[in-house]
Amino acid sequence: MAKAAAKKAPKKGFEEILWDTANKLRGSVESSEYKHIVLSLIFRKFISDKFETQKARIESEYGADFVDMVDFYTWDNVFYLPETSRWLYVLQHAKQNDIAEKIDSACKISRRTTSSWPVLCRITTSRASGWVAASSRR
Repeated sequence: MAKAAAKKAPKKGFEEILWDTANKLRGSVESSEYKHIVLSLIFRKFISDKFETQKARIESEYGADFVDMVDFYTWDNVFYLPETSRWLYVLQHAKQNDIAEKIDSACKISRRTTSSWPVLCRITTSRASGWVAASSRR
């Protein structure tokens, strides 16, 4: 009987599932503050993908000795990201209690490494800490 009831429930669309998930993750953080966290993480993922693509290209064309040379990235308008600023690093440490500080540190390191770092990377420890604390209680 429970199966029949479950089949009658309308299936949620992809957008609705994403919206519900975002609301659960947001917890007690105001949506006006939450957008800074989410947009910064989306931007971090985007630039990390560009970085990894460029890194693979540099390694295949010039060899592994050149993958840490910043100029090889900036010539093609790609941000150079130190190890602790990359998406993979953030992803590997996502379940740790100090993830907010790691994300904030990643932004600060990226700003020091690249002089043209945009304003989009503005996660502050206090904003991210509140979000992580709220979402970790679940």
